[in-house]
Amino acid sequence: MSGARGGLILTVNAGSSSIKFALFEPGTPPREHLRGQVEGLGAAPRLVARAGGAVVADRALTAEEAPDHAAALRLILALLDERAEGAVSAVGHRVVHGGPDHAAPVAVDDAVFAALDALRPLAPLHQPHNMAGIAAARAAFPGAAQVACFDTAFHRAHTWVADTYALPRHLYDEGIRRYGFHGLSYAYVSGELARIAPAEARGRVIITHLGNGASMCAVKDGQSVASTMGFTALDGLPMGTRCGQLDPGVVLYLMGEKGMSAAEIEQLLYRDSGLKGLSGISHDMRALEAAGTPEARQAIAYFVHRIRREIGGMAAALGGLDTLVFCGGIGENAVAVRAAVCDGFDWLGLRLDAARNDGGAPVISEDGAPVTIRIIPTDEEAMIAADTLAVLAAAG
Repeated sequence: MSGARGGLILTVNAGSSSIKFALFEPGTPPREHLRGQVEGLGAAPRLVARAGGAVVADRALTAEEAPDHAAALRLILALLDERAEGAVSAVGHRVVHGGPDHAAPVAVDDAVFAALDALRPLAPLHQPHNMAGIAAARAAFPGAAQVACFDTAFHRAHTWVADTYALPRHLYDEGIRRYGFHGLSYAYVSGELARIAPAEARGRVIITHLGNGASMCAVKDGQSVASTMGFTALDGLPMGTRCGQLDPGVVLYLMGEKGMSAAEIEQLLYRDSGLKGLSGISHDMRALEAAGTPEARQAIAYFVHRIRREIGGMAAALGGLDTLVFCGGIGENAVAVRAAVCDGFDWLGLRLDAARNDGGAPVISEDGAPVTIRIIPTDEEAMIAADTLAVLAAAG
């Protein structure tokens, strides 16, 4: 497939162990043709794709077929050659880190590519794969526009106090500041809330994006006010394999007393901690709930505890709370986690309806509760497609 004006929009969302993709026809909103992912890279890779709700591909892959992200992208391109009816005119990419200079999606040229590639140290679990996806797509679709859509952009309007650390000011000027992440998810969910409940979207909203990566965002009148994540995607809530909030003295201790190198500490904090490290079993919430061991229960309890603490902080940043939204794989599906998060929060106005929660209803709060509790499935791919179309429209 070669690039062509007016053709299809391909989205590429390269994560730490997967590549998600989707194909859209331009429109408002973009109309989805195909969606899928290669998941389990480095462990048990699998290609899954659906078109119009029907499964069109679902097969386990060998380690030789999908040893890395580049090989996975080749498999995706082969599937597109089989399934796509039309040419790809633009490719929209999720890029985790945009640094201090990118507050909106941007077309990628050589200079932009180099600037984003230089941000690898700020998101070592994601940025290298994001950039590899852009490089591969530029080679595969030389006539197509490439657009970078940033997870940090949604948070760039934070006030200075929500954006800084208490470090010497020159470090802030050099870019050491709180960026926040999962912005594509928050932008999509905020847009959906504005569509289904406009009055709530103008109010004080906390969105919890709970998945293998987890964070929370305080949103007021559609604008990000505070985020649990900071300089990197390591901060805030515990995640599947990431530790979340950590006293920096722990890092100094590991270096000085344990003799650990920077690479060893990176491995520990990014890949061996979080739910995986606490449970000693898995990073997957479903596996922990099924295991039922004391360690698994403690890992889940800690995850819930940190979410509850951050709800309090986010409500303080907002000056109250009108709506709490759950999204992400855990947020949308883990009934017991949602119940535990909301338990005992009557003083804040959270009153969960157990039956609605068990059934995964769109609204899971009690009728007449001061705070509306919602489940809104997130869709980063749809957000990437919409952002990509906006960049193309602005460029004429």
